[in-house]
Amino acid sequence: MEGDIAELGKYIGVGLTAFGMAGSAIAVGNVAGNYLAGALRNPSAAASQTATLFIGMAFAEALGIFSFLVALLLMFAV
Repeated sequence: MEGDIAELGKYIGVGLTAFGMAGSAIAVGNVAGNYLAGALRNPSAAASQTATLFIGMAFAEALGIFSFLVALLLMFAV
C-alpha cells in the first residue's frame, strides 16, 4: 500500500510539471507575437530587435526544458 501511494505521488508530480512546459509554450508564443506586432508597426527597427527576440525565446524555452528535466527526474530517479 505504501509503494502505491508513493507511485501515485510521483505521477502527480510529473503531471504538475506539465504546467511548466505549457507555460513555456505560452511564453514563447507571447514573445514571438509581440515581436511580430512591433515589426509590423516599425519594419525599419525590426532588424535591430532580432537578437532580443532570440534571447527572450531562449529564456522562455529554458523554463520548459527545466520542467521536462524535473519530470524525467521524478519518473526515473525517485
